[in-house]
Amino acid sequence: MATKHILIVPGDGIGQEVTAVGKKVLDKIAARFGHTFTYDEALVGHAAIAATGNPLPDETLTKMRASDAILFGAVGHPKYDNDPSAKVRPEQGLLKMRKELGLYANLRPIKLFDELLDASSIKPEILKGADILFFRELTGDIYFGDKGRKNNGDTAFDIAEYSRFEVERIARKAFEAARTRRKKLCSVDKANVIETSRLWREVIQKIAPEYPDVEVEHQFVDATAMLLIKDPRRFDVVVTANLFGDILTDEASQIAGSMGMLASASVGDGTGVYEPIHGSAHDITGKGVANPLASILSAALLLDISFGMKAESEAVISAVDQVLKAGFRTRDIANAQTPADMIKGTDAIGEEVLQRI
Repeated sequence: MATKHILIVPGDGIGQEVTAVGKKVLDKIAARFGHTFTYDEALVGHAAIAATGNPLPDETLTKMRASDAILFGAVGHPKYDNDPSAKVRPEQGLLKMRKELGLYANLRPIKLFDELLDASSIKPEILKGADILFFRELTGDIYFGDKGRKNNGDTAFDIAEYSRFEVERIARKAFEAARTRRKKLCSVDKANVIETSRLWREVIQKIAPEYPDVEVEHQFVDATAMLLIKDPRRFDVVVTANLFGDILTDEASQIAGSMGMLASASVGDGTGVYEPIHGSAHDITGKGVANPLASILSAALLLDISFGMKAESEAVISAVDQVLKAGFRTRDIANAQTPADMIKGTDAIGEEVLQRI
């Protein structure tokens, strides 16, 4: 029996609603398996700016470092989307958190529940059996390089930068994961034109002989974007840079039917952060219709990766599977054939999961 301290960081928009359900699932697991989970909460994003003027207050960072794991919601607000000149933005809190906590590896499992084959716009026969684990490098690339304006503001620049060390540490995590799966690793780059990609490929090629049991494939990002839709089952573990990973994993969310179904883990050598890949979705905030399953599956990842609780993690995933098998849906994964009484709101579908743990 374990005692663990979990920080809940709801953030903005539907982040508040879905993390509340994720926390209930963690409570149920603690009760079911005899663990003790203690909690604290902290502000980030627009909520933190409104309260303190800072998208990642020092108090939040202190709480993050003191926790065993972090269940995160989402950050963002429409007022910033419509004001590109805003100097303080919610997303700055997210980027600073990743940097300060050393969260260099973003894991995004793209696993399709058979019951949702019809929820995707891709043909079921193309999708069935797809199971991909993405490793997206999280603290380098164009997001963190020098950026600015020149020529009186008429020219803008963003510098993409990677060191050998940064590529090597994410590569090793991806290789290790491939060993526990189908032993296939696809490294995605744009080495035909981009110098950082040439370094990326060079490092992967140098490390590969240390993992002779893993089959390595190098692929350009544009070809990968096409093949993810054409033949998603060909992929097992995919490792790529920050910008490419951001785009490809959102594309791959359509394999799973909805961004509302996808969990993610951001890990390094310290406290891990677990969050749905969807945004703050202010258009549905407060309506009670947001899909909490990605937050619930993020809690399952937290149990597995940070706490090593495999059985507990599987219990959560199995409960989600049972809910889907029973025919329950949130509106984002429902279709024309879904009976109206089977379309549930945020809390109601959360309760269905809780009952099955």
